[in-house]
Amino acid sequence: MVHSSSTPAQALPYDPETLRRINEHPCYSPEARHSFGRCHVAVAPKCNIQCNYCVRDFDCVNESRPGVASKILQPGEALERIDEVVNKMKHIKVVGIAGPGDPLANQETFETLRLVHEKYPDTILCISTNGLLLLDKIDELEKYGVRNITVTLNALDPAIGEKIYSFVEYGDKKYQGHEAANLLISYQLAGIEEAIKRRMLVKINTVYIPGVNDTHVPEIAQRVGVMGVFNFNIIPIIPQYKFRDLIPPTPAEKAHMHELCAPYVRQMRHCQRCRADAIGMLGENLQNDLDCCGKGGGPV
Repeated sequence: MVHSSSTPAQALPYDPETLRRINEHPCYSPEARHSFGRCHVAVAPKCNIQCNYCVRDFDCVNESRPGVASKILQPGEALERIDEVVNKMKHIKVVGIAGPGDPLANQETFETLRLVHEKYPDTILCISTNGLLLLDKIDELEKYGVRNITVTLNALDPAIGEKIYSFVEYGDKKYQGHEAANLLISYQLAGIEEAIKRRMLVKINTVYIPGVNDTHVPEIAQRVGVMGVFNFNIIPIIPQYKFRDLIPPTPAEKAHMHELCAPYVRQMRHCQRCRADAIGMLGENLQNDLDCCGKGGGPV
């Protein structure tokens, strides 16, 4: 079931457990999205960087994008949510933490991972991060069985990165401009390298921002392909915040970008830009069909 490309990201065959983490994860296998779903639990409100395309301060039930959630859950509430989901929806194989902030900047993430890993040791645990703290937190992730990691990597060149990020906070200090972008990129690459060394499956998200990083995206794909990431997801920008006046790439432009990147790394072409509280198959959010904590809610 593993989707191949002209340049596979890692040598095949995989061991049986790694194959399971590919073939039952809808983001890692295009075939899995038709059979298996995910449960995102929104336990991580704080973020340690500010992207110029990111807004996390409101919720709309009709909006499906990263950074949106109806309610922030505490770890115990998240476990209750997961209990109900796995009881009612047998096709849910993945529990993910994708915000609405950065999971690694929130201690609640690790308490949630601990609870889920202890109760559901066979569940595929997955996190989506900006990567700033990946190297610092990788021992904890490994301890709690997290083997699928998504890192949003939008630039390799700090001159491009400083156009994308307003600030980066690390070690009780706030960085801006070129210094911020250089710090973030260096930690992202170091974290990705270490995760791959530990045989974790790493997916890269790159936000495609016309006029900012568009000519740079194939270079990112080439670099991470050499590093050994599993797949590469191109996300067209949703215009908002400082990039609210940008015109997003068309589907044809996105498809062309995939073709430019495909020689370097396996492409993910079926992303649905999930909310931080999405439940169900890709493209679905069934949280309001559940009865437990977190139903309804208000702004995050």
